[in-house]
Amino acid sequence: MNKLKIMLLGTCALILTGASAMADSANFAGPYIGISALSAGIEVDGSGTQNSGTAEVPVGDITRDDVSMGETTGAVGFEAGYVFPIGSAFALDIGASSVSGEGTISAKTNDADSKGNASFTVQDFVTGYIAPTLVLSETSSVYIKIGLSEADTDSSGGVTKTAQLSGTTWGFGTRTVLESGIFIRTEAGFTEYNEIAARGTGVVVGGNKAIPTTTVYSAEPTIAYGRVSLGFRF
Repeated sequence: MNKLKIMLLGTCALILTGASAMADSANFAGPYIGISALSAGIEVDGSGTQNSGTAEVPVGDITRDDVSMGETTGAVGFEAGYVFPIGSAFALDIGASSVSGEGTISAKTNDADSKGNASFTVQDFVTGYIAPTLVLSETSSVYIKIGLSEADTDSSGGVTKTAQLSGTTWGFGTRTVLESGIFIRTEAGFTEYNEIAARGTGVVVGGNKAIPTTTVYSAEPTIAYGRVSLGFRF
């Protein structure tokens, strides 16, 4: 969360000291709130290894459980922010968004009975972002979004707890603002998260086979998404 605060505060300072005359971009200026519908797909690059004392031996793969490669799932999100006008044709959108829902990532062992499997849950996705915006007309604009994203994680199946996920979000979108203040935003992008990792505890959990403490699971999730937002500029 500290990274998000530093990024947002630093950007606000630059805008407040460097803002110039307002023209068409003023039509987009001000605070806003919105609700989003998303379609997202998750790719997971991960594996499990066991330290045999002399080498790292593969013990299984990490896969996405509830959404397979190439498939998508829907979600609902919320966003809020403030648009600062810069000159006549540019603006800077500073905001934050959250997405409800969760995804499950499974660590599959090579055991025939699969009793040593573990799973990881990722949920409560939050992003703080800045979006440099090019104003095309009094009602339409395009932007590039850069954000820092975080998500909560949990684990089960005889492995240690995982740390909170963090990553970088990149997006491109359009925004149309009506005279009434209602706006429609369309956006496509992706988030690359840092590594999620857990180690076996060596303890039997729920009658399943214990995962040795020399076993380590790791994965790097990437989420690609499409978003449509409906909101209001005050």
